[in-house]
Amino acid sequence: MALMTPRPTASQLTAAPWMEWAYLALGEHRIPGPQHNPIVVDFLRYVGAASNGDETPWCSAFANWCMEQAGIRGTRTALARSWLLWGDFTLARPTFGCVTVLWRTSPASMHGHVGFYVGQDGNRLLLLGGNQTTQSKVTIGTYLRSRVLGYRWPPGRALMLA
Repeated sequence: MALMTPRPTASQLTAAPWMEWAYLALGEHRIPGPQHNPIVVDFLRYVGAASNGDETPWCSAFANWCMEQAGIRGTRTALARSWLLWGDFTLARPTFGCVTVLWRTSPASMHGHVGFYVGQDGNRLLLLGGNQTTQSKVTIGTYLRSRVLGYRWPPGRALMLA
C-alpha cells in the first residue's frame, strides 16, 4: 500500500513556514558514487559538511536548511540529536511541522534521526525528512512512536495546536 502524501493547509504553512521548503524538496536524493547532488551538498553547507559530498548523513543538514530558508536559525550541526537542545521548549505531543528527534541504534547511543512531523498512521508517525529510505531521499516516512526522543518548536514562534 502506497503512503499518501499529506498536504498542508495554508494556516499550517503560515504557522510553520519552514515546511513549505521541506515540501518543495520532496524527492531530492543523494547520487551514489563519485558524483554528488548539488542540492544535497547545499543542505550540507548549512552544517559545514558540504566538502564531504552527499554520502554524508544529512537529515540534520536538511532540517537546518529548511529552517534557515524560513529565516530561523537551526542548530548548524550535522548531529540529529542536537535538535533536542534547540528551540524554546519541548512539546508534550507533536504538531504539524515540529522537529521530531528519533533514536537510531539504541535510545542511549549518540546516533539519531530528525524530521518534521506531518501526521500519523496508527501508531506510526509520518515525518518529512532528508536522508530517509534506502535511496537516501527527502520523503515522508513512517516511524514508530516508541523511537521518539523529543518534539521541538522553533524559538520565538507562536505554536498552533491542531
